[in-house]
Amino acid sequence: MSHAHSYEPTHEDDYLRQEETAAVKHELVGGEIYAMAGASERHNRIALNIAFHLRSATRGKPCRAFMADMKLRLAASATYYYPDAMLVCDPADDHPIYKQSPCFIAEVLSPATASVDVREKWAAYRGLTSLRYYLLVDSERLWAKVFFRDAHDAWFEQELSADDRIDVACDGTRLTLTLDDLYEDTGLLVV
Repeated sequence: MSHAHSYEPTHEDDYLRQEETAAVKHELVGGEIYAMAGASERHNRIALNIAFHLRSATRGKPCRAFMADMKLRLAASATYYYPDAMLVCDPADDHPIYKQSPCFIAEVLSPATASVDVREKWAAYRGLTSLRYYLLVDSERLWAKVFFRDAHDAWFEQELSADDRIDVACDGTRLTLTLDDLYEDTGLLVV
């Protein structure tokens, strides 16, 4: 006969302590720990392209660009994600291992992560009052979508075509991203 075991969600402090020495990265979602899958070369190139443009735009400015190794903490749900890239402009958001108030988040979609990035993370991220832009970029085909918040806190979305661009403005940091910028050196050609 099987026995029922008590279940206790993982506390944030325990997760952070475990993550310091973990061989692979994990995300904490509502007390549940999930191991992260490895990413393809194209996934990495796209994430690096985004982070490169973010970093170039932040040189000499107070905003800071981060990529895949910086955690994002969602305090309301004791959740920690590793966005592929993010832009943080709040000087008070200074914890050394996680950030809480990004203006811009980008996730690169892969077959293993697409459903989580499109549904779960988007539902969680849009609750961040600091967030103005959420960019999704597919690593398997030419496709990108940006969600952006206007001055009245209404969210809009736009799928990008070859002629479109994303104009990002966060606390004095400005940059423009196109499909060419996102997919540079990936083997996927923008037509």
